Parts: sequence; C-alpha cells; structure tokens
Amino acid sequence: MKITIACVGKIKEKYLTQGIDEFTKRLTPFCKLETLSINEERMPDNPSPAEKELVLDKETKRLIAIIPENSYVILLDVIGKQISSPELAEKVDALTLSGTSHITFVIGGAFGYTDALRKRADFALSFSKMTFTHQMIRLLLVEQIYRAFMISSGRKYHW
Repeated sequence: MKITIACVGKIKEKYLTQGIDEFTKRLTPFCKLETLSINEERMPDNPSPAEKELVLDKETKRLIAIIPENSYVILLDVIGKQISSPELAEKVDALTLSGTSHITFVIGGAFGYTDALRKRADFALSFSKMTFTHQMIRLLLVEQIYRAFMISSGRKYHW
C-alpha cells in the first residue's frame, strides 16, 4: 500500500516534526508513506472576498496538481464524515480488498480550499468539529494511519 499526504505548507515546530517522523518510521512495515507539500499562498491582511477566493483557488489548483493519478482521495474537511479509528481501519482494509493500492489524504491550508477539491475527493473525512492547525493535523493524521494499520493487523493499539 502506498499512502500520500498532499498538504499545504511546511512544518516549523520541532515537536510536530519529531512526532511525524516517529509515526512515519513506525509505518514502514505497513505502507510506503510520502508527503507532498505546496507552499502557502500569501493572504493579504484583511483580504476582500475576491482576494481570499483568488488565494484559495491558487492553492486548490496546486493541491489538485500534486495528487497522484489513480489514487483514492480522502479529503480532510470540517464538513466531512466523522469516523472512529476502527472505522478508518475498516475503510483502508476495504479499499485494499477492492484493489486500491494508493490512498492520498489531502490537507488544505490555513484558509481552506475551494469546492473543486471537494469534487475531486472520493471521501471527505472530518477529525472533529473543532479546528486544528493544518500543521498539527498532519501529526494527528499519521498517528491515525498508524493506528488503522495496527488495528487491522490485530495488534494492540490502545493502552
């Protein structure tokens, strides 16, 4: 299984980078994980609706461009479906059984994305009704991917 995380921006905080690196290492026996990121567009202070839409459109187009072809796209979206960790494991298992060999998780930038990305997605996933930074959600996502593989392999995943 190959898993790609397509996202906006770089991780600046060392503690987040260390956590992501740790779970990426733990995922090695289960999948090949890669992260593709685009640079954030600069949003002007107090942007007009038109300026905001222009920035979101640029980021969305660049995100769509880095999504690998023929991958199943799971968009992290505040209005997506909330599922449990075991349900995520079941989803990954079902995709694998159906012949899907590549899953791409997409994380938008600080200001979101346009509906073009929602149309490209095969599934919209919400981690919570709460808001998280797009850097922090990357750590939460790799941990949940790892947890899904642990659940699927029958290993202990919760202490």
